[in-house]
Amino acid sequence: MLDIKELKFDEKGLIPAIVVDAVTKKVLTLAYMNEESLKISMEKGLTCFYSRSRNELWLKGETSGNYQHIVSITADCDNDALVVMVEKDGPACHTGTDSCFTKEVWESDELKEFSYEGLLELIKGRKTEKKEGSYTTYLFEKGIDKILKKVGEECTEVIIAAKAEDKKETIYEIADLCYHVMVLMIEAGISLEDIHKELASRHVIDKKVKQEKMTN
Repeated sequence: MLDIKELKFDEKGLIPAIVVDAVTKKVLTLAYMNEESLKISMEKGLTCFYSRSRNELWLKGETSGNYQHIVSITADCDNDALVVMVEKDGPACHTGTDSCFTKEVWESDELKEFSYEGLLELIKGRKTEKKEGSYTTYLFEKGIDKILKKVGEECTEVIIAAKAEDKKETIYEIADLCYHVMVLMIEAGISLEDIHKELASRHVIDKKVKQEKMTN
């Protein structure tokens, strides 16, 4: 484990901290820490930064409630920059957006990155801003019963394909099921973070069960 004393703070005693969402891996913000704010962050398990404009420490979420719970802090190879992985309680940006990085400058059509979060946002957009001819919009218009019916149908398709040991078809049907489950998530107001937290809690329980079996 790297000692704080080994970090290279700049001439103003600051080090850049890139804050990343531990669930989505999205870059949330770029802030700065000094040695004191870093120690507070580690003690509280919450991000604490140094404001260059106000020349003071600030605990993220202290006034807004949008706390950032630290998962890990990692230094780069030169020890002069940090990546802070967090689970957040709300928007990272003071403007109310999920991330401070929202203004797209350029993107490759060929290498455009796929993400579950991006797909979920697209699906959500089909509910809030209905698009004529969109299958997703059609599902939202039909309502929960239609969405649940499709989830059930896709579950059956997955079972049939897997039973036939058809890997390609099974992958195709699982993708269909994932999409329809995500439509259900939007309809039910469930986020990826909700699922992540639930699975994480089960991981801890499973780990405890394994430890108990080993000691018995």
